[in-house]
Amino acid sequence: MSIQTAAPTDSGEGAVVGRLSTLDRFLPVWIIAAMAVGLLLGRFVPGLDTALDAVKIGSVSLPIAVGLLVMMYPVLAKVRYNEAGRVLGDRRLLITSLVLNWFLAPALMFALAWVFIPELPEYRTGLIIVGLARCIAMVMIWNDLACGDREAAAVLVFINSVFQVIAFGALGWFYLQILPAWLGLPTTSAEFSFWAITASVLVFLGIPLLAGFLTRTLGEKAKGRDWYEDKFLPKLGPWALYGLLFTIVVLFALQGGTITSRPLDVVRIALPLLVYFIVVFGTGMVIGRALGLGYAKTTTLAFTAAGNNFELAIAVAIGTFGVTSGQALAGVVGPLIEVPALVALVYAALWARTRFFSHQPPHRSLNP
Repeated sequence: MSIQTAAPTDSGEGAVVGRLSTLDRFLPVWIIAAMAVGLLLGRFVPGLDTALDAVKIGSVSLPIAVGLLVMMYPVLAKVRYNEAGRVLGDRRLLITSLVLNWFLAPALMFALAWVFIPELPEYRTGLIIVGLARCIAMVMIWNDLACGDREAAAVLVFINSVFQVIAFGALGWFYLQILPAWLGLPTTSAEFSFWAITASVLVFLGIPLLAGFLTRTLGEKAKGRDWYEDKFLPKLGPWALYGLLFTIVVLFALQGGTITSRPLDVVRIALPLLVYFIVVFGTGMVIGRALGLGYAKTTTLAFTAAGNNFELAIAVAIGTFGVTSGQALAGVVGPLIEVPALVALVYAALWARTRFFSHQPPHRSLNP
């Protein structure tokens, strides 16, 4: 999977899209097809959801876990870890990311949940949980497709992971009990498992991060950087796409029956999610440009703020409220909307580069 974008002197979205490979140009088609296949399998193959969910890592289905690890590993193997200091030295990026991820995004989801579905407390609570679960996995794919800064993405995802372990429970208590009480709104009682959150971070970030770091370190030591980036990574890169599509099929197969049997409820949940993704991503892009972060870092800032950890949100909702709960359905609808929405935002980011970011260096492709 490779995206070859236009040189800095090109202008217009046509110049960018025109340089996409055939595979990348039809990426939304493959993703929509994977979603459709998963939904159909979940709807019409009896017992498939039970079989797929029979073995778990923590609270997440083993097939989904495998798909996510396959998806994450090639992306993290491409990160130049010796450049992490460059990212850590950019206080504007780090502070802005923390504010967007842990203040703006959860607050916006809280507001949207109350505005769009005030009379449906289970769905409302599920959406708030989705807003608290910051993305630590699939965002790496969207960032690479949009030619963002890989090293910045790895650092921001790591920081989000640490905050997720420390702050998720406290923020859940605040947004479900304290803030509603202050505003005179109904409250929701919920207890989140610290170990479930920690396990999610360790599995879905820790394993592929360690594997990616060791692969680059040992590969460069044995063969040199030129061989590693010019020979090895192009062969490894396509597995990110395979993992992504496999994960989507399995995820939607697990929940296909639930989604297709309650279409009106899905629409009610989908509307605030769609607004959320657009507003948070747009805010990240505007702030990044205003701060002069450049296209690559601005795109990374926007995607790491807009993406959500649907694996964690679903696991927390099921573990706390039950597999048939409205909270769990809201978590399931999350990726149903997030996947196509963020694919669309990849193309929006590439379009914005030609309109609002000038004199940017050529982007690295997902396959070097």
